[in-house]
Amino acid sequence: MQPFERLTSALIPVLHNDIDTDQIIPARYLKVTDKNGLAEGLFARWRYLADGSLNPDFPLNQARYQGRQILLAGDNFGCGSSREHAPWALMAWNVRVVISTSFADIFRNNALKNGLLPLQVDKQAQARLIQLVEEEAHQNGAGKDVDAWAVTVDLASQTLTLPDGYQVQFPIESFHKTCLLKGLDSLGYLLDFASQIEAYERSERAYPYGVKRYDFA
Repeated sequence: MQPFERLTSALIPVLHNDIDTDQIIPARYLKVTDKNGLAEGLFARWRYLADGSLNPDFPLNQARYQGRQILLAGDNFGCGSSREHAPWALMAWNVRVVISTSFADIFRNNALKNGLLPLQVDKQAQARLIQLVEEEAHQNGAGKDVDAWAVTVDLASQTLTLPDGYQVQFPIESFHKTCLLKGLDSLGYLLDFASQIEAYERSERAYPYGVKRYDFA
């Protein structure tokens, strides 16, 4: 996995509550066993019209949101069935962070295992983020560079910083934080202790019955 340390990006607003995994990636896209082609299916029911053409009103289809890596959602993101393809699809579209006030546990765990950061904020912080995207939409790009709307996620300090300097801390378990910072999945985390494991195995082979021999001479 790609290490995650610090990311600065403007936001992609998908401000629905209770976005479930079937809305993130519909079942017809679950035939693959890797991330190839999943970007096409991300939010497919909202991104495409009945005739298969792109819905111009959906943010992922709008030019100004291309290349952004932080998605701002409503409450209770990732509920519904367990499918690892949901974080795969988000990452295939190059999303590295999803911000919400709450996440379904299974989605959160699947996201963290795949290098996607589910960043939980309180209602006050969410309101400020929504205000930020609304101000950008009202401005419509006039007079300000896109960086003026960017937020910064710093995993080491567990902080989210808005363009006006407003900063909040977010929670994350130490194990998942370490894995994201180092770009490791669960297996990679264990292999990172390979030298200690090998030392322990050598010790066990030297004393197969768990009794060390002492020289009293």
